[in-house]
Amino acid sequence: MAFVIRVSKAPEPADFDAKVRQKGLKYLASKGITLHAPLPPRTHIHPFWRDCFDDLYEGYNGICAYLSIRFERVTGTSTDHYIPKSASPALAYEWSNYRLACLAMNAKKGTSQSVLDPFKVTNGWFRLELLTGGIYPDLELNPDLKAPVIDTIELLGLDKPASRKIRARHFQQYIENHISQAFLQCYSPFVYMEANRQGLL
Repeated sequence: MAFVIRVSKAPEPADFDAKVRQKGLKYLASKGITLHAPLPPRTHIHPFWRDCFDDLYEGYNGICAYLSIRFERVTGTSTDHYIPKSASPALAYEWSNYRLACLAMNAKKGTSQSVLDPFKVTNGWFRLELLTGGIYPDLELNPDLKAPVIDTIELLGLDKPASRKIRARHFQQYIENHISQAFLQCYSPFVYMEANRQGLL
């Protein structure tokens, strides 16, 4: 369930409507906020989505939708609104608009709407150089697809040294037998997928 592979939508929790959606819609109405128009500048809305942090983390197995690496709940979970709250208040309290993200990736994405949707990415759009951890678009992608893949890599800093080191370290730990194949698949699914594709598992 990783972004550069494809994230499968987790089912909406049974209590989400009562716990988040209805409270959020009631709050927006009380503030006179129009649902289908951008929020006025410097307008902040109540973060009822925080009440589903645990559901979001468990639903997506703790894997950041953008970095494609499992992170621990205690290090900080954030709810990325794929369509920014500022652009569409109507989606601020909608489970289908949430992506599990580590704090760093959520901060980098910000309110950008140029980042590819993890729910719509097709396997193989992103490729990995395992020894360096470098990430790049599949060379056979047509230009219309390659451009947004490149933009996503750049906007999120997915090919920056820090991100490269994490992926390269995970693969190195696997080939040196410090971690099992099952552990690699669970904690670094993109590295696992690419290692498997390249016949290195």
